[in-house]
Amino acid sequence: MQSSAKSFKINSKRAIADPKLQDALGRLSAGFPARRRAALERLPEFERLRIDARRIKDHSLEHLDFYLERFEAKVREAGGRVHWASDGAAAREIILAICRAAGGRAVTTVTTVTKGKSMIAEEIALNEHLQRNGVRVVETDLGEYVLQLRGEPPSHIIAPAIHLSKAQITETFRQKHTNLDPARRLDEPRQILDEARAVLRRDFLAADVGITGANLLIAETGSVVVVTNEGNGDLTMTLPRVHVVIASIEKVVPTLEDATTILRLLARSATGQDMAVYTTFATGPKRRADSDGPDEFHVVLLDNKRTEMLGGPYNAMLRCIRCAACLNHCPVYKAIGGHAYGWVYPGPMGAVLTPHLLGPGEADDLPAASTLCGKCAEVCPVAIPLPDLLRQRRQERFEAGRGSWLNRFAIKTWARVARMPVLYRILSGLAVGLLKYFSSFSGSWTRTSGFPPPGQGRTFMKQFKSGKTK
Repeated sequence: MQSSAKSFKINSKRAIADPKLQDALGRLSAGFPARRRAALERLPEFERLRIDARRIKDHSLEHLDFYLERFEAKVREAGGRVHWASDGAAAREIILAICRAAGGRAVTTVTTVTKGKSMIAEEIALNEHLQRNGVRVVETDLGEYVLQLRGEPPSHIIAPAIHLSKAQITETFRQKHTNLDPARRLDEPRQILDEARAVLRRDFLAADVGITGANLLIAETGSVVVVTNEGNGDLTMTLPRVHVVIASIEKVVPTLEDATTILRLLARSATGQDMAVYTTFATGPKRRADSDGPDEFHVVLLDNKRTEMLGGPYNAMLRCIRCAACLNHCPVYKAIGGHAYGWVYPGPMGAVLTPHLLGPGEADDLPAASTLCGKCAEVCPVAIPLPDLLRQRRQERFEAGRGSWLNRFAIKTWARVARMPVLYRILSGLAVGLLKYFSSFSGSWTRTSGFPPPGQGRTFMKQFKSGKTK
C-alpha cells in the first residue's frame, strides 16, 4: 500500500467534509464500543486477564529469540517450514517463490491464491507484488473482497470496509459481477453475502495456494492461530495444496495456555463477542490420516524493524494484538476514519507504529492526531500506554527539528507563557474565543467529534477560582 501519511492534514479535511463517510463513521460509536461494554460486564475477571496478558506478552518479548527458535523447531517437527524475512522485500520474494513452485508449475503459468485478511500482508504490499508477477490473488474476507473490487485499501483493522454503506457495496457488486443477472435483488445484507459466497466458492476450490495471517504463534506446539467470523480463513487454510502463513515476529507466545488467555481478551475487545465464530489452530501440513488440509505448510516470519523496537521506548507497542479497540474508542478516528491516516495502521496504535515503520519524517503529523484523552489506553486489552507513546513521538519530532517553524515557535512560546500565570490566563482567554469562532465553520473537527465546541461554559481556571470545579 502506497503511503500518503505525509498528507494527513489534507486527508483529514477531506474526510470531515465527506457526508457519506461521516454517516458511516457515525454508526461506529453505537457498534463495537457498546458491544465491548456488554461483553466485559459478562466477564468480571477481565482486568485480571489484562494483567496476565501483559505479563505474557512482556515475557515473550524479553525472550523473543528463544521462543521464535522453539516455534521454528516445532513447525519442522510437524512437517512444516519456517522462512525468516528481515524486511518486506524479502518476505515478498519468499512468498512469490512458494507460489511459483506450487504444483511444480512453470513461471509463466498463472497461480491462483486465495487470501485471508492480513494487516502484515498490507504492510508489505504483498498483493501488488504477486499480481505484478503473474499471480492471481483473491481476497476472501468479505470486507477485503469488496475493497479489492473497488481498488481501495482497508480503513480499519478488523472491519476493513466500515467506511462504506450498503448502497455503495451493492453498486460495486453490480459494476463488477457483470456475468450475473442485472435484475437480481441486492437489497438486503444477506443477498449481498450470498452473492459473494457464490462467486468466491469457485476460487476457493480452484486455488493453488492459500495465504493467511496469524493472530498468534504458539512456541510450545508450532501452531498458528487464525481468528475469523466468516469461515473464509478455514477454507483458505485447508482447501489449497499449499498454505502460507505471514506473521510478524512479535506474535509468538510460549504456550497454548498463554494463547487462550489472550483469546479471551481478543474478541471481547474487538467486536464484543465472547469468542470469534472461528478460532482455528493449524499445526503443520496434512498428516496421513487427515481427510483434508494442505500438503505444504509454510510460515514466513517478518521482522521489518520490529527488533529495533525491542527494549526501547516503544517496546510496549509490540504487545499489540490488533484488536482495534483503540480505533473504536478514539474520537479522532471516529471523526476522520482510517484512510486519512494514509497507510496500513490507523488510529492511536497506527500513530505510534507507522512513524517507526515508515521512517523519520514520513508520518510526523500522526502522533499529533490525538486528544490524549486516554481512552485508548483505558480499553487496550494488553495495557499499552498509548498516550505516553504518542507524547514521546511528539517530543522526538520537536527535538529533531522536524515540522514547520511556526509550530515549533508556537510550542516554545507556550512553554514560556505557561510559566507566567497572569499572562497565561489572558492569552488562553483570547485563544478560547478564537477557537469558539472557528469551530462554527463547516468542516471543523468539533462538529463531528461529539465534544462541545470550545467556549461553552466557564473555563477550568474560572471554575477553580470560584471553588466550583465539579
